[in-house]
Amino acid sequence: MQPLLDQYERVDFFDEFADQLGVPRAHYAGLAQTLRTIDIAEFRHRVDLVNSVLLQRGVTFTVYSDSRGTERILPFDLIPRIVPGNEWSLVKRGIAQRVMALNAFLGDIYGAQRILHEGRISAEMVFSSKFYNREMVGFRVPRDVYIHVSGCDLIRGRDGTYFVLEDNLRTPSGISYVLENRDILKRSFPRLFENYQPLPVDDYPRRLLDALRHSAPAGISDPTVVLLTPGIYNSAYFEHTVLARRMGVELVEGSDLLVHDNIVYMKTTKGLQRVDVIYRRIDDEYLDPLVFKADSTLGVTGLMNAYRAGNVGIANAIGTGVADDKAIYPFVPEIIRFYLGEEPILPNVPTYDCTDDLQRRHVLSHLDELVVKNTNQSGGYGMLMGPSSSNIERARFKEAIEANPRDFIAQPIIPLSCHPTIVGETLAPRHIDLRPYVLMNKEVDVPPTALTRVALTEGSLVVNSSQGGGSKDTWILDD
Repeated sequence: MQPLLDQYERVDFFDEFADQLGVPRAHYAGLAQTLRTIDIAEFRHRVDLVNSVLLQRGVTFTVYSDSRGTERILPFDLIPRIVPGNEWSLVKRGIAQRVMALNAFLGDIYGAQRILHEGRISAEMVFSSKFYNREMVGFRVPRDVYIHVSGCDLIRGRDGTYFVLEDNLRTPSGISYVLENRDILKRSFPRLFENYQPLPVDDYPRRLLDALRHSAPAGISDPTVVLLTPGIYNSAYFEHTVLARRMGVELVEGSDLLVHDNIVYMKTTKGLQRVDVIYRRIDDEYLDPLVFKADSTLGVTGLMNAYRAGNVGIANAIGTGVADDKAIYPFVPEIIRFYLGEEPILPNVPTYDCTDDLQRRHVLSHLDELVVKNTNQSGGYGMLMGPSSSNIERARFKEAIEANPRDFIAQPIIPLSCHPTIVGETLAPRHIDLRPYVLMNKEVDVPPTALTRVALTEGSLVVNSSQGGGSKDTWILDD
């Protein structure tokens, strides 16, 4: 028998599992002990078992750009990522601070606009965002909460420092994989848990429901909550079904709802039932054909009137996307200072704003060294990975940046940390990130739930599932 762990080789990146001498870090010592007793044949058997369970449960996602067929099982790597209590404490404080500041920013830019009047952020930068929604100007959302549910993407640099790579504030996805990964791993490979008691993740749906109920209109003591999905062809439909089932709320499509006298109702076999809170997984522009895209069949006619009348809560609030616009990202540290009077706990990745002439010239002369991101795209699309790009790709991006500087930011290559990952018949280091989730209830709630995404292709820094990435169970340990 060749122990699985004997195959793992050191890398020139920050290794989550082992130190520079190859010695397992203290919080991985128990897992290392277990892995030394498991050979690759047993592990492959467990991998096959897990894949079978994933298929039976329908744990899938959709890749719209794949003409060969869109439904795929999300690859799940069985080696868990472990986050010790002291690290999690830092992450919790950092992302809670960030979400509080961004929530205040949204209330301000749709209200008094102090940050713009004081010149801390360019008004043009905010108003030119495709996610800035003028329908929300002057409208005060219930309990001043815009960001009910969010997920921050974190990475670790070469020295182990945590950086915030991206904020996901509109319809953040991935939590269903956190719930399913834990359940499947415990059932299919309980030996891995022998030396650990990670904090539970299965109370997340209850905490999410509490946050949603808190966003109900004033005076509603027992609100009816629904989850609004675009339908079965949406990339995250599996997640929508999981969350609705685990929260015990109805999963609805736009055709299941109607608005009468500025009140939202759900069609049921017993007649119409009033709806007080909508957890929407539909982008702003599809929510109401009277106000946004007139040809949308996904939303509800008259929903915006009901919302502005204060008769329904919508999570996340309409117009939230401006705060996670990639062009706003470089200004988040200043947003934290402006609204909270604090220094950021978690740093941004250094970022070049292409609307600034000096910074743009630097970007254009160093395209072969930088990551360039389109501010209007997500999921790993619209990116230039400079070191691996061709002359033709760089020329195309150069032309696009010069034509529309507002649409691009650039960042230096950050070598994401690595983690042992099953690749074929061996154990190999692969780059990972971390997406913890934040809920806003009466106060900011950071459950011990986080999605670890892993780039399964050797050398790749792109962890998105649409780009061939997978996921790991994330074990958060108590202090």
